[in-house]
Amino acid sequence: MATTTLRYRVKENSILARMAALILGADKVAIVLGVTIHLHHTGKAEFLANKPWLRHELMHIEQYAQHGSVLFIVLYLSQSLKNGYYHNSFEVAARRAEHIERYETAFTMTD
Repeated sequence: MATTTLRYRVKENSILARMAALILGADKVAIVLGVTIHLHHTGKAEFLANKPWLRHELMHIEQYAQHGSVLFIVLYLSQSLKNGYYHNSFEVAARRAEHIERYETAFTMTD
């Protein structure tokens, strides 16, 4: 878990999230790039109210902070290619974070 308060932003109607939705064949999508959670077909209020989903994406924010943006993306993509999305260790950790009560309190949302 984050030892210092990490900051994040939420971007609604994101083109990046829309592209991810098309690739994944999903309706609602949240995808993290750096410190920004990009949303498609969901609003900020709905997303923030869904604590497991919020915690999942915040874990990715923490992973970016731990590894740095470039290294995290390289590691994430290599894990996905090697193990598939579901068994990607970063996704496994994010799914675990969904169940950590109050995990989101270690983070601060900015504009």
